[in-house]
Amino acid sequence: MTKLEGPSHGPHAGGKPGHLVVLLHGYGADGDDLIGLAPVLAPVMPDVVFHAPNAPYPCDGNPMGRQWFGISRLEPALTLAGVRSAAPFVDAFLDDTMARYGLDESKTALVGFSQGTMMALHVGLRRPNRLAGIVGFSGMLAGPDILKDEIRSRPPVLLAHGDSDEMLPHALTEQAAEVLTQNGIAVGAHIAPGVGHGIDQTGLSHAARFLIEAFNLPVPK
Repeated sequence: MTKLEGPSHGPHAGGKPGHLVVLLHGYGADGDDLIGLAPVLAPVMPDVVFHAPNAPYPCDGNPMGRQWFGISRLEPALTLAGVRSAAPFVDAFLDDTMARYGLDESKTALVGFSQGTMMALHVGLRRPNRLAGIVGFSGMLAGPDILKDEIRSRPPVLLAHGDSDEMLPHALTEQAAEVLTQNGIAVGAHIAPGVGHGIDQTGLSHAARFLIEAFNLPVPK
């Protein structure tokens, strides 16, 4: 199995990291795309190291980008098969990176965008040890009907989505929030008015507050 690699950032304070955030990019992008969130988040959580691995496969629709799995009109069975096939890559990356820093799941969070959100939710809810939290931007929950049979841990989740998303309708985030709540997960959902398939400043601010609370870090003054 290919070992994932990609850019990293921090900790802002220097020294040994106390917490880890793994950023999972969307379809057709790569780790360099989502690592751009790190310089914005790092000053308010200075002991966090950020890693943004590149997905394992070249992108079918963008030769310069990467994909976690191929997409085909978001057909539910194919989407579920896709996240299942890519999940071992993310699990291995989490295990290796936590071990590298001497951290465990309680000090680790997943942040995903679009296809990366699908991966974060699938992997994070099936790990035997509870992550500190999961943030999902502009994504969806693959296989909502089978989650009840496969869920192994219940980290808190924050979902954010633009109401003008032309790629994935924000109703998918609302549906995901409902299913996660039904499965005993503490969920916050933010629907951003006028925002398309992207991350706006308000959504990023929500994510920062969520991660600070999930990691039990001091709230910046």
